[in-house]
Amino acid sequence: MTDPQTLRATRESYDAIAPTYVELFQDSLRDRPLERALLSAFAELVRADGDGEVADLGCGPGYVTAHLRGLGLHAFGVDASPVMIDLAREAHPELRFEVGSMAALGIEDGTLAGVLSRWSVIHTPPRDVPAILAEIARVLAPGGHLLISFPGTDGPHHETEAYDHAVATAYRWSPDRLAALLRDHGLAEAARTVIEPQPTDKRQFQEIQLLARKA
Repeated sequence: MTDPQTLRATRESYDAIAPTYVELFQDSLRDRPLERALLSAFAELVRADGDGEVADLGCGPGYVTAHLRGLGLHAFGVDASPVMIDLAREAHPELRFEVGSMAALGIEDGTLAGVLSRWSVIHTPPRDVPAILAEIARVLAPGGHLLISFPGTDGPHHETEAYDHAVATAYRWSPDRLAALLRDHGLAEAARTVIEPQPTDKRQFQEIQLLARKA
């Protein structure tokens, strides 16, 4: 189980900043060609294996969910913040958005063709991340795909590292460590990318993207 106090505090913090978040980040994919390419590859893999649903976990105001829909996926969004979900529904009334916890999704076993977790585990204390990965593995169909992104640690000896975040405490992960946790839950790493920070980036962290597939 994830810590309910941490979840509540994070939810309330994102509720409070939701309108500002939309103003700052709703067009963020426009200036991220590498990430758009990764999302396109993810979408192509999911479509090649059928026509199932894809969950965008930690969807925020829904702009990435809408991007996935534009790539031909039957995408829907889940977020712990009710205010974020209200904004997503207002901006994209044609799509489905649900308030929910990544550790208890309320989705039937083995029904999703894909899951996107874009920076959505960063506020989860490391001890609670395995529960989220177990839930993702539970709802993915055999052969289903996961694309998960997170900030990386600087060296192999730092499995996780907390850092200050404008909303709530966040955590960086060793990609090897997170990939090992994925394997523990039947999610085999298929590819990984490392996006180096640019000199103008506020935080000089590597951005890690892991693509995995359920056995």
